[in-house]
Amino acid sequence: MSSLPEKLDLALAVRLREVVGGEAASETELRMLAEEADGWTRATDARLRAAEGRLAQMNADPASPLAEIAAEVRRVEALSRELEEARRLIDGLELRARELRTAWLTRRADSGSPLRPKPLGEGDRA
Repeated sequence: MSSLPEKLDLALAVRLREVVGGEAASETELRMLAEEADGWTRATDARLRAAEGRLAQMNADPASPLAEIAAEVRRVEALSRELEEARRLIDGLELRARELRTAWLTRRADSGSPLRPKPLGEGDRA
């Protein structure tokens, strides 16, 4: 059974993988993805800390059922992997954003600025 936040996290991860993998993205989308990925990372980190806290409490209680401890260990492992992936995707997004911004600036510099007069060519007169 998937919850809405998990589906949103999945959709975000898919789009991040696409952009990091080379798909085009606008500056607006890059910023939106960065903000959403940061939120995903913070939420996952909070969930991981809570699961680690529950695991520590269970470990301190000798009456804790082993099945519950095992389930919490699996949750911690899954959240740790998710957090690692989120951080890896954020790093990739930052690199990809720099690449795209450099390409945009290069194209703009190569095409010349409409605010700057073009240099006189051989056949042009002042």
